[in-house]
Amino acid sequence: MNTATTGRPHEGGWYEIRIQGHLAARWSAWFDGLSLTTGAGGTTTLRGPVTDQAALHGLLQRLRDLGLPLISVTPVEPAAAASPDPTNPTQRTDTGDTS
Repeated sequence: MNTATTGRPHEGGWYEIRIQGHLAARWSAWFDGLSLTTGAGGTTTLRGPVTDQAALHGLLQRLRDLGLPLISVTPVEPAAAASPDPTNPTQRTDTGDTS
């Protein structure tokens, strides 16, 4: 395992990945079951567990292949990843099939 830069192994964890553009909930399966939440300003947030760095890079490649601009990738605690941002009243979980 590579621990050179962070002092910890590159194991899995929970992530929040923000992209520009809206994805319908049906895309969740293509992104390994991560939850999809649409937000104000035409963004989508993918949240959930990622097994390791290789899986994270695979998810990022899928976003790249769709041509969706990446806004941020943030490791989060599972409790924080499970709930929408309470400071963003326009944020909602996408249940429609609009894309």
